[in-house]
This record gives sequence, structure tokens and C-alpha cells, in this order.
Amino acid sequence: MKISVLCLLIAGVLPLISTAIAKWGFRDFDNHYPREWLARQTGFRARANAAQHNAFEAFPFFAAAVVLGLFMSMDQSVLDRYCLVFVAARVLYLVTYLANWASLRTLCWVVAYASCLAIYVQLLL
Repeated sequence: MKISVLCLLIAGVLPLISTAIAKWGFRDFDNHYPREWLARQTGFRARANAAQHNAFEAFPFFAAAVVLGLFMSMDQSVLDRYCLVFVAARVLYLVTYLANWASLRTLCWVVAYASCLAIYVQLLL
């Protein structure tokens, strides 16, 4: 099993987890106009929605790095390690966003982004 492909799957599902958290347990959710409803939310629901948007923004950069790493036959153990760091940082990013820990959230974002950059750098060497 390629851990990098599993990490790609997890990263692709993280935005859905974020939006499920934003909508979970709220009886007045309006599925006819979900974006308008989400835009009016506050607290952890608004933060979960923002985390969803950020996860969708982060995914293409990560996905391209993984696909290039696989296509260019990057050392699988190195690629897997960077992918695990990315996913762990993104999961912690969601947790810290929900908890409203802004500085720690930024650190998680930087670690995830740096892991993607590291894949690209490895491919350039």
C-alpha cells in the first residue's frame, strides 16, 4: 500500500469533515441555501466552514506534489513521510481552527505547506 495515496485520499476528505462539523446538530440548517446559511454562522461553525475553504485551497498544491512524486519515482519512503506530515498538520490545523488557537493554527498551516514544498524541492534535486 502506498501511504502517499492514502494521505491523498484523507486530504481530499478533510474539507467534507470540516463542513460536516459546521452543519452537525443544527436544526435550522437550510440545505436549499447552504452557503448563505453558513455565511451567517458564528463561533466554531464559522471556523469549521473557514477550515473547509482552506482545506480545499491547500489540496491542489498537495495533490500535484504527490502525483508528481509518484510519476517521477521519488523515493517512496521519503514521499510517504512528507505526506504523513502534511496530513497530520492539516488534521491539527482543523483542530486548532475549531479551538480558536490562531497562532498554533498558523504553525500547522506552515508545517503542511512546508511539507509540500519539500516534495517539490526533492523532485528538483
